[in-house]
Amino acid sequence: MQTFNTITKKINAAPDLNFGDIINDAIELFKKVWIKGFLTILIIAVTAIAVSFVFQLIGLAPDSSFFVNNDFNLETFVGFYSQNAINSIPQTIIVSSVTIALMAAFYRICKQVSLGQNENDDYFYFFKKEYFTKALLLGMIYTAIATITQLLLLIPYIYAIVPLSYFSIVFSNNPDLREMEIVKISFAIGNKKWLISFGSLFVCSILGMLGIIACGIGILLTISIAYLPFFLIYKEVIGFNEQSEIDLIGEENDFS
Repeated sequence: MQTFNTITKKINAAPDLNFGDIINDAIELFKKVWIKGFLTILIIAVTAIAVSFVFQLIGLAPDSSFFVNNDFNLETFVGFYSQNAINSIPQTIIVSSVTIALMAAFYRICKQVSLGQNENDDYFYFFKKEYFTKALLLGMIYTAIATITQLLLLIPYIYAIVPLSYFSIVFSNNPDLREMEIVKISFAIGNKKWLISFGSLFVCSILGMLGIIACGIGILLTISIAYLPFFLIYKEVIGFNEQSEIDLIGEENDFS
């Protein structure tokens, strides 16, 4: 595993990336992993529905009647929006934690495909005790940041969604790092490569939405392409190689 310092140095020295290459590579990789992406998205969707059902059953789901039973105006909308963001926190923590763990496993599979390694389609790899505890803490941090930025009425959330989206890929390749190190790396690469990350996410999301043509359910087959730009940008900026002796010598010199 690469160290926090090594990864930070690579992000600071990251080369410029070509937008067209990221999109083309995402399409090519999608052709190889679309079934694996479909299964990942399907599991996430089923989990989200199940969690929502349980919370509704025990009466802890957000109250949608707040908006329905009031006249539409800016004050009502802001009140409903804020209340929904706050009341959704418990659900969001659970769903975010599960999503981070599942997406980390998907990225692990993508890495194996990309490097030509023997594939181990273990979608629950990061549900092991030593990993899921970390995924749960990352889910809490994700929820805290997402909730705060949503309460600031979306614009900060639009910016934060890029570094937040790197949580899974950083966690997948560096599960031994501390939670805050994963967060710092995610924000470092997200801030450094925000524009190309957001632009490629936007384009690939549109491509992924084409699945809605197939009676709506088809979107589950195609939407996983929207997650691939983060994998590819991480690959180009940080890479998957184990720490080399040169890296270690450089770090020793830093502390000497």
